[in-house]
Amino acid sequence: MEAVLWYVLTGTRGGENRVRILRAVESQPRNANQLAESLDLDYKTVRHHLDVLMENDVVQRSGDDYGAVYLPSGRCRANWETVETIIQRIE
Repeated sequence: MEAVLWYVLTGTRGGENRVRILRAVESQPRNANQLAESLDLDYKTVRHHLDVLMENDVVQRSGDDYGAVYLPSGRCRANWETVETIIQRIE
């Protein structure tokens, strides 16, 4: 999982926004619309990044479709130290 986190959060375009999204859902589960509003990002951009994070098991979804909220996956939480290291490097 550590390699996945480094790749998804730093090795690809959009990594900075994925970090922002991950930090936001870690502090409080939110749906895509709430994320777009709070992070001042386009809704479609947020949806794209959430899809990438879900495909790589970094976040998980609770609920259905539009109202679904996102939160860090269990695997991501188990490797949160790596996430913190990545955040420090980016900042």
